[in-house]
Amino acid sequence: MKRTGLGIIAHSVAMAASLLAASATLAETLLPHREDLNPEDRQKVQAVLHPPTDFSKAEPFEAMQGGAGTSRKRINRDAFSHSNANLTFEEQQEFKVGNGLFKKLWASSPSSTRASDGLGPLFNARSCQGCHLKDGRGRPPRPGDKAVSLFLRLSIPPQTEAQREPLTKKALLSIPEPTYGGQFQSFAVPGLAAEGRFDIALEEIEIPLRGGEVAVLQKPTYKIRDLGYGEMHPDTLTSPRVAPPMIGLGLLQAIHPGDIEALTDPDDADGDGISGKISRVMDPQTGELSLGRFGWKASNPTIRAQTAGAFAGDIGISSPDKPANWGDCTDRQPECRNMPHGEQKNLGPTEAPDPVLELVTFYSENLAVPLRRKVSDPTVLRGKELFNDIGCASCHQPKFVTSREAENPAHRFQLIWPYTDLLLHDMGEGLADHRPVGDANGREWRTPPLWGIGLTETVNNHTRFLHDGRARNLLEAVLWHGGEAEKAKNAVIDLEPTDRKALIAFLESL
Repeated sequence: MKRTGLGIIAHSVAMAASLLAASATLAETLLPHREDLNPEDRQKVQAVLHPPTDFSKAEPFEAMQGGAGTSRKRINRDAFSHSNANLTFEEQQEFKVGNGLFKKLWASSPSSTRASDGLGPLFNARSCQGCHLKDGRGRPPRPGDKAVSLFLRLSIPPQTEAQREPLTKKALLSIPEPTYGGQFQSFAVPGLAAEGRFDIALEEIEIPLRGGEVAVLQKPTYKIRDLGYGEMHPDTLTSPRVAPPMIGLGLLQAIHPGDIEALTDPDDADGDGISGKISRVMDPQTGELSLGRFGWKASNPTIRAQTAGAFAGDIGISSPDKPANWGDCTDRQPECRNMPHGEQKNLGPTEAPDPVLELVTFYSENLAVPLRRKVSDPTVLRGKELFNDIGCASCHQPKFVTSREAENPAHRFQLIWPYTDLLLHDMGEGLADHRPVGDANGREWRTPPLWGIGLTETVNNHTRFLHDGRARNLLEAVLWHGGEAEKAKNAVIDLEPTDRKALIAFLESL
């Protein structure tokens, strides 16, 4: 039977509606957790996030590691200190003010610089920049130096039910050492004793590599000395930490939580040996459990929480989120708690009242990721292929598309290349600190982002990596991997020398 023109149009409309409905259903099955995306978005995101199969050329937009905010400025010591390229003019001004506060040197109280006093009384650095030099990576102290961008976390196992309860409820992630608190601080304001010093001893470990090369790793051990406030608890647990680089933090915060949760496999159900898990922590602003994204053990849910914790623990500066003016001083250090503080009634209720905390947070959220180099270089592309084939990308997840609902429009719906899943992984006995923090046990660490890692020497004049800076180069950092990464590490050991160099060349391009 012939169809009339009207009938053909009606049939075509019905077919189109059917195809659209099928397309929408397909898109929803691809990324069911991305409620921020419409069906068309989901198809685009699914396509762009598909793992590469052709390693003869770079992927589209691969050089733009930080999406539209990627910095294209000259590569030099300031490479980590530029703002996201897609900020508004007003945001650029806010960023610059935040930068000034990030560099600000705090003074002990009382001081003529009334808006800048309140340091300590115990502290590890006088400014944020003091640890995150040039917004980059910290390092262990060189011989004869005092430790600044490396410090020791302290805690004890819970001793009583009263101590276990806040851990269970996530009100606390660890129990501070009773006298010295949660952080060992090697500096103090005039008139007060520092908590002490620590020494680092190194043990060399040789790793034979295919091709005849031998890598020599250095395993550090830490010995605390010159305690200023008596003996520590006999069960004290310590963990060294270097300051991580600051770039791209706002984009990591903008990753949809469902994308991170989709990567979890705590029981290794797929049998690939990788069993990443989420760190759940209390958001101090909402009082609700949230996904931990920041810190070596994923202990902070937001950049603001990380910033407030650093103000309090590293510099001894109070803020609206952590209002104690004595910083990390404990009630067993009364001389510390009784020192003058920097709170000024005319300036606000804390030593760093808002908008200080807000401005430093905004600055920290908007440090741009630099443009990648040599993305089309054949050696780099070979290294990228090996990175994927060996299994490194199982934890160092190359790319995400950020949420359309991110708080800052500059961070929304951006294709980014951070090379992390932000999950906790068992990294083996070699890297274990045996100090649990929240959901992270003593062998687990958050996968650190790799973007910008190849510029460490340019920005910070060193090539020290991992949570305590023990690795002196990228190959050593890889060779320290164990646990879930043992198989990948062994594959690197067994690579032909030219392939091993290609893998390192790829990491250096990030």
